[in-house]
Amino acid sequence: MGDNRAVDDELRVTRSLVIPVSELEWRFTGSGGPGGQHANTANTRAEVRFDVANSPSLGPRQRERLLEKLGPSVRVVASDERSQIRNRALALDRLRSKLAAALHRDPVRHATKVTKAAKTRRLESKAKRGETKRLRRPPSPTDD
Repeated sequence: MGDNRAVDDELRVTRSLVIPVSELEWRFTGSGGPGGQHANTANTRAEVRFDVANSPSLGPRQRERLLEKLGPSVRVVASDERSQIRNRALALDRLRSKLAAALHRDPVRHATKVTKAAKTRRLESKAKRGETKRLRRPPSPTDD
């Protein structure tokens, strides 16, 4: 789930992005569905919002990327557990994952040319395979 420090003062998304918990907006409501007296009275469902557009923690490129991928506000909900504390930790983890995934950039792939040796090996193996198949064929009447 993450360390308790993340719940207390900051949310570390990547090496270069740490969001103070004071920038997150929390809402707690009752979880839906059956569950008896406890579930009907306890506000265990945790919802956290992060304002991408106005966050001072984001650099210009990070903000641009998050706005493009996730929009001006990111909302995450957790109601899996019966405890509000565990749902808070789950919501923070999900928010961290969502932000990290949106910030992730795949390395640029540069196309490479097939080497002459690789081309030769491929053609040789094709010829060998063709010969094997040719030898498996039953003799035709014209091959006498």
